Amino acid sequence: MQVDGSVRRFRFWSVLTVISIYLLILVGGVVRATGSGMGCPDWPRCFGQWIPPTDVSELPADYKQVYTTQRVAKNQKLARTLAGLGFKQVAGEIFAHPTQHIETDFNATKTWIEYVNRLLGALIGIFVFVTALVALPYWRRDKTIVWLAIGGWLLTGVQGWLGSLVVSTNLLPIMVTIHMGLALLIVAMLLYAANRAQQQVSKGNDSYKVKSGPEYVVSDSTSGVLGLLWILLLITFVQIVLGTQVREQIDQVASSAAYTHRGTWVSQLGSVFKVHRSMSVLVTLLNGYAVYLLWPTAGLGLRRLLGTTLGLLGLEIVAGIVLAYFELPAIMQPVHLTLATLLFGAQFLTLVRWQQAKTMAQRAQPQPAHA
Repeated sequence: MQVDGSVRRFRFWSVLTVISIYLLILVGGVVRATGSGMGCPDWPRCFGQWIPPTDVSELPADYKQVYTTQRVAKNQKLARTLAGLGFKQVAGEIFAHPTQHIETDFNATKTWIEYVNRLLGALIGIFVFVTALVALPYWRRDKTIVWLAIGGWLLTGVQGWLGSLVVSTNLLPIMVTIHMGLALLIVAMLLYAANRAQQQVSKGNDSYKVKSGPEYVVSDSTSGVLGLLWILLLITFVQIVLGTQVREQIDQVASSAAYTHRGTWVSQLGSVFKVHRSMSVLVTLLNGYAVYLLWPTAGLGLRRLLGTTLGLLGLEIVAGIVLAYFELPAIMQPVHLTLATLLFGAQFLTLVRWQQAKTMAQRAQPQPAHA
């Protein structure tokens, strides 16, 4: 039927978009690990061109001064706007942050790494737009799916604008953190929309019902687990934010050491790294406890999600150990970040499906007879 076709199209594009966003996060991690974040000093073009140069001879002699001046002017305009809106602390950080005055030398490899990152971002923008379009047939059946898809598209536009600010502020930590947080929000919105569509089956042309089956099993002994799942999701989000701040500290330490003596970098990291490392223990224990509570009564679908969560958590722990004790190998940094965001997605889906299971169980309970 036509309805089934619209369901399949939406599920395909929403899942494709989520996968692409995770790929972009991986590529973004490569950008940070290779120090290519300023490979293109302007945005949306790269050195004023849609196709970036391959040799410094293609640039004017004063290119560093030109792009530094443009960047500082853009940052000052942004800071004045933020100050006028009441965000004086953030505005002050933008004004005072010294990295915006750094003149970046041209490096063809770093330029093209950042350029590929931008191309992938533009491709995701197209994917999100198509996802919003193929969500429109849901308007009569489930407006929430449509609003989530359109909201994801609009936020992707905001994300692109934030990307330009990340470049203009020369990777100001608060901008990088906001950029990552918004990416996770977009992922959560699209995952929820895709899951909501997946749980629907056709029942005629105009009405839908939620699927039931062995995936949806809830017992009274686990009725309080929903709060634990929310706490887990929040802690993982905080861990990712802390990780971006640790990454910033690593960049500063590496720069001050002229990118030598790599084995001493971890010992020079501040309290944020220690908090990040300690919270990993808490995340591990809470995830283990959640799986212990849910596994006995979970259906097949939830058990797969729980197993995926444990697998991602194990890989994340291994990646963290490698980074901390094997001199921060650059190849492991984007892997560590991507695994963390995948863990966030698995936890979010577990929360959503557990809530669905709880709702289904409540609906299945017999209603008390009225006199």
